[in-house]
Amino acid sequence: MFPDHRSSEGETAAPDGSARRRPTVLDVAARSGVSAGTVSKVLNGRGQLREETRQRVMRAAQELDFRATPPTNGRRGQRSFAVGLLTTDSIGRFSIPVLMGAEEALGAGRISVLLADTRGDPFRERHYLEVMSERNIDGLIVMGRRCDPRPAIVPPRDIPTIYALAPSSDPEDISVVPDNAQGARLAIGHLIASGRTHIAHVTGPHDHLAARVRAEVTSAALSEAGLELAGSRINFGAWSEEWGRQAAHIVMRADEACDAISCGNDQIGRGAADALREMGYRVPEDVALVGFDNWDVMAASCRPPLTTIDMNLTELGRRSATLLLGAIDGQPARGTHELPCQLVVRESTGPQEPRPS
Repeated sequence: MFPDHRSSEGETAAPDGSARRRPTVLDVAARSGVSAGTVSKVLNGRGQLREETRQRVMRAAQELDFRATPPTNGRRGQRSFAVGLLTTDSIGRFSIPVLMGAEEALGAGRISVLLADTRGDPFRERHYLEVMSERNIDGLIVMGRRCDPRPAIVPPRDIPTIYALAPSSDPEDISVVPDNAQGARLAIGHLIASGRTHIAHVTGPHDHLAARVRAEVTSAALSEAGLELAGSRINFGAWSEEWGRQAAHIVMRADEACDAISCGNDQIGRGAADALREMGYRVPEDVALVGFDNWDVMAASCRPPLTTIDMNLTELGRRSATLLLGAIDGQPARGTHELPCQLVVRESTGPQEPRPS
């Protein structure tokens, strides 16, 4: 479709015969004023885009003398019965449950899952995309370790793609995410049902979407119940036990009547439990605690064991794989799919008892 004046790999021949860098999808995106994902959709003839956008992209591609690199494995159109899973979660806290769920859904069809950890490095991500494309994978699951939207990927060829946990910033892509708002309401509803009326909220960094959503819903749920935040503020910090310990001291100094703390994750909850115990408060008799994530290592080793919100990551993996199979078969369910969370009750919550005088 576009003229190809290639002089060597990664270079093209300029009109004067000198070598210049071959234009990329990112160059086309910058010239046309759209995302790289939109460029990919236009060039691959997929997605419901405005005609004006398509024309602008095609015009930019022609002006730059852009030519997409075709697949080199000679297997185009054939099924490999393998899908890729790209993750930025080097620890495995989120990627392993998602991988297990995906394998359960794909195993019946005898489809293999190829796992690659990009460590959040765009160069490693590009490398693994090229490697997986050369393996002729049938589809791809892209997984983050945060719930913040991420840029749409641009694979070397048109590969059906699902975004898990971290949604794509392109609303036309298929994303599967936990319903953080619903999970936060479960946590606050449980504390209110146990008779708690002075509830504080301690969470992670303000620039993380999950922290902001859970905080906003916590404030709204308390207001709807006619209650105010203990200490009159949301306590943003880090996703760590150390911050949980520090925040527990801050909360109890700000409001001695505080009888419950809703924590943004289980690490914060475990740290808060340690600090409350050291300050002489009983959990849950004096102060109830609820975490978020249901990370078994943290929740079960907390003293007492931590009530928490489970994001159902294994189910998220199963749903992602099911949607991927549909996309591979030509039936993509575009948009963002939210999965409900689940309350897991342990010993850190229960009826309030009078504090010893």
